[in-house]
Amino acid sequence: MTDNARVDYQTEPAAYRHWRLSFEGPVATLTADFDENAGLRPGYKLKLNSYDLGVDIELHDAVNRIRFEHPEVRTVVLTSAKDKIFCSGANIYMLGVSSHAWKVNFCKFTNETRNGLEDSSAHSGLKFLAAVNGACAGGGYELALACDEILLVDDRGSAVSLPEVPLLGVLPGTGGLTRLTDKRHVRHDLADIFCTTSEGVRGQKAKDWRLVDEIARPAQFAARVKERALELAQSSDRPADAPGVALKPINRRIEADALHYTHVSVTIDRAQRAATFTVRAPQGVQPGAIADILAAGADWYPLALARELDDAILSMRTNELDIGLWLMKTSGDAGAVLAMDQTLLAHREHWLVRETIGLLRRTLSRIDVSSRSLFALIEPGSCFAGTFLELALACDRTYQLALPDEPGRAPTIVLGEANDGLYPMATGQSRLQRRFYDEAEAMAAARALIGTPLDADAAFKAGLVTSNPDDIDWADETRLAMEERAAMSPDALTGLEANLRFNGPENMSTRVFGRLTAWQNWIFQRPNAVGEKGALKIYGKGVKAAFDWNRV
Repeated sequence: MTDNARVDYQTEPAAYRHWRLSFEGPVATLTADFDENAGLRPGYKLKLNSYDLGVDIELHDAVNRIRFEHPEVRTVVLTSAKDKIFCSGANIYMLGVSSHAWKVNFCKFTNETRNGLEDSSAHSGLKFLAAVNGACAGGGYELALACDEILLVDDRGSAVSLPEVPLLGVLPGTGGLTRLTDKRHVRHDLADIFCTTSEGVRGQKAKDWRLVDEIARPAQFAARVKERALELAQSSDRPADAPGVALKPINRRIEADALHYTHVSVTIDRAQRAATFTVRAPQGVQPGAIADILAAGADWYPLALARELDDAILSMRTNELDIGLWLMKTSGDAGAVLAMDQTLLAHREHWLVRETIGLLRRTLSRIDVSSRSLFALIEPGSCFAGTFLELALACDRTYQLALPDEPGRAPTIVLGEANDGLYPMATGQSRLQRRFYDEAEAMAAARALIGTPLDADAAFKAGLVTSNPDDIDWADETRLAMEERAAMSPDALTGLEANLRFNGPENMSTRVFGRLTAWQNWIFQRPNAVGEKGALKIYGKGVKAAFDWNRV
């Protein structure tokens, strides 16, 4: 299977091939009815509600539309239209014919989508109920695990399972192992049995082992799903009668070496294997009152920015695998960025503002977990302030130009209130806390600088930038840094960056991306999984896998 065709992460309900979205009061229902003939790539069929990246792109879009277009929704029910099949997980034949890079990007996006369900539950009161009305295996069970609760039909046949180890020689790749232990507190010996038994666990045993929250006989299942969905809705504070905001198509132009949006642009230098992301500040008078924000809808600057930046990151991650260095730049008025932040902070309890902050938080988190080197370049005309400064704080290195003889043109950065916890990383810490290891003295010193424009020397002294070259050294220092980075092993850099970026406390999310993703990344390349006689390669051919029994 070729990975060369461009992947587009933009879709809309009218174009869905795999999900049906319906609404009844405070409950939305996402029904899985995957079209087996509508795989994103040729070479496999999505039988038994098995999924590929295209299915998850639709799921991501559907959840965002619930978040923004239907604020009255408080509970999302995920279920299936297939008889006796909830979801059989990631399509095995798709994995078997995909490149390693495709599998990794697929698993990463799937992880982010599942983590996003939990993020919405924790931060914006949107609850998720998995109504498992049939066999639920692998990634299908991992989707259920990402929900707040799992209700399993007790029909003597439907089971939950994670059969990747015994059947495919790989791991549950979207957080299944981590959620069993960290979230559901399944006893480790029972989890060991569960994950090495391909037929799964059903009925009362599934409930006793904490694999599901509740079971219901077929005759009572639909009624109990509805009842429990309404009970979950009562714990939410999403508004019952607010108008939603339609997520109209993003304004985007794709060129051979560039992506152009209203507020974001990406230009690619293929010789340097580098891409420059430029994020532009809001211009003109911006709405500050809720009524005006609602009137602006999807054109409201912070929401439009988040959607554009999210699309740019996803597009570059999937479609430009050879571009290993992302350069972060900004342009515009820092005061306009800080004014935007004040609007976000002042109205952060309003549902639309809260959802917009959530989308910005998840988008910035995509940068953190992207396997690309990240450098920020702070030059004249930059506006790395508040929310925009998060782009620099996310980077591996930050270079700020010093112009001691031209103070009026010298670029500055500005710490804002938004940098002190509005956009926590997966660790739960702000990027400022990550930078200073949450040490009290350093954090107090940083907070004392909030609102003060800092030139290169002041920012360097405060520990907020990596280097402060003057105009004589700027071009050479930044060029050498980029050339050195481009000459290093991408594999080694990916491991290095991931370790250095996440130095804070571990939690379920960091383990999903850290331990599990690292192990899966390794296992996906081992002959026992993907060799000529590896379990993933020969699945369904009636041939037994041939393993290298050396335990390393």
